[in-house]
Amino acid sequence: MTSSSALILVTGGTGTLGHAVVRRLAEHGHEVRVLSRSGRPGTLQGDLETGEGVEAALEGVGAVLHLATTLRDDTEITRGLVRTAERSGRPRIIYQSIVGIDRIPLAYYAGKRNSERLVAESRLRWTVLRATQFHDLVASLFAVQRFSPVVFAPAFAFQPIAVDDVARRLVELLETDAAGLVPDIGGPEARTARDLARAFLAARGSRRPTVAFRLPGTRFTAFASGANLVPGEPYGRITFEEHLAAVGAGPAAPRGARGTTEA
Repeated sequence: MTSSSALILVTGGTGTLGHAVVRRLAEHGHEVRVLSRSGRPGTLQGDLETGEGVEAALEGVGAVLHLATTLRDDTEITRGLVRTAERSGRPRIIYQSIVGIDRIPLAYYAGKRNSERLVAESRLRWTVLRATQFHDLVASLFAVQRFSPVVFAPAFAFQPIAVDDVARRLVELLETDAAGLVPDIGGPEARTARDLARAFLAARGSRRPTVAFRLPGTRFTAFASGANLVPGEPYGRITFEEHLAAVGAGPAAPRGARGTTEA
């Protein structure tokens, strides 16, 4: 059990997921240190890509919530963090990953798989949580088509989850002794992308038509097979419509949609 007085380092704490996690940690009485490349107010400056400032950021830390991502390949930033953590008191590490990365052949997912392996093979106590795509990311797929007379949606399903639900689960894991690859979590509903597009348009008062499309190749086939979904009892509570109502259905920024922040 992690005590409320333990110092927690959050990488990616300035991103969409990171903000939610930091807020919830503070509500639970944890002392939180947020790593950011810019060293913006309320954060500690450190660069996961170069390693500068990371050792200092880990000083006195009992656990690390590793949420930072580059949207290219997380392998090197995770490698550097793990190696530095092994030299700096060996804090527990909790890594946020994505459902289906071992079945969907995307280059970005390959970096996530490599990061999971680095964490699992480290000398640290570790936990890995995989979640489905965030509501923000799914909304961004439709928001970027704002000038198109027709909104296109891939002919497969998503099970989007709110970042607040993911943050809640990460803090639950932090406050228990859960270890290893824990059960995947997903949102409350698995729905076709076209249905989600219609919900997005309805929330914005738009009557534009939607069209489902298919693409050749193994990546699309993997998504179409449901590799990105979590069968069984869902964890998330907040529906896509509830998310849209909360954010006003405005355009979602793709960078923040995956919790991306300064590495």
